[in-house]
Amino acid sequence: MTDILINNAFGKDNLEKAAVAFIVAGASAGRDGETAMFLTSEAIYMATPNGNRVETPGFPPLNELVQAYINKGGILWVCKACADAKGLTADDLMPGAEIAGAGHILGFVDNGGQVLM
Repeated sequence: MTDILINNAFGKDNLEKAAVAFIVAGASAGRDGETAMFLTSEAIYMATPNGNRVETPGFPPLNELVQAYINKGGILWVCKACADAKGLTADDLMPGAEIAGAGHILGFVDNGGQVLM
């Protein structure tokens, strides 16, 4: 199976787009192959214990989508430049999330990962 990279820049600024990204990521993580999600901009708060405790009508709560993705073995990377700009550190992140730079996503793609979103 193909490894999948999903880029997500949406958090509380657009909860519907954030939810859709995690729904797609969860579906991908449930199949063979690795799935990595790279969170940028407002989406970085989705990797914090309290930042993803939000809901949007018609979708499951974001914290449930994020945790389901991680539980399926999904990789959750937080953009290092974004985290630095907003003052987030590894200690601020939920278990299963890590701060990662551009080298992580470039290496993932160089090793055959396909960008889905």
